[in-house]
Amino acid sequence: MSDYVVVALVTLLGVALVATAMGARRLLAPSDPTPAKVTTYESGVDPVGSGWQQGSVRYLVYALLYVVFAVDAVYLFPWALVLRSDLGPASLVEMGLFIGVLVVALLHVWRRGLLRWW
Repeated sequence: MSDYVVVALVTLLGVALVATAMGARRLLAPSDPTPAKVTTYESGVDPVGSGWQQGSVRYLVYALLYVVFAVDAVYLFPWALVLRSDLGPASLVEMGLFIGVLVVALLHVWRRGLLRWW
């Protein structure tokens, strides 16, 4: 039961720290809202036209591919470091299947032409 008390105390301490920081910011930070400060902007550019515009989905595909291969690296590096110990053939087969699925997905994306910039 004492383990739960420690977890509860650390959680309460974290919440108190965040609340204290937010309260200190509210008290100490200057506040002077003007219409120019509260207007919406995108990357420092003033908004022009309506807020609804058709965007290209191609950039989303690149972002998703990056996430997939970043997750792949997150799994591969620790596995490669622990490979020196006795993981057994089952671990090698599992990692082979994992990399195989990623290669099939990459080939599918390449075949559909989603990796071209133009």
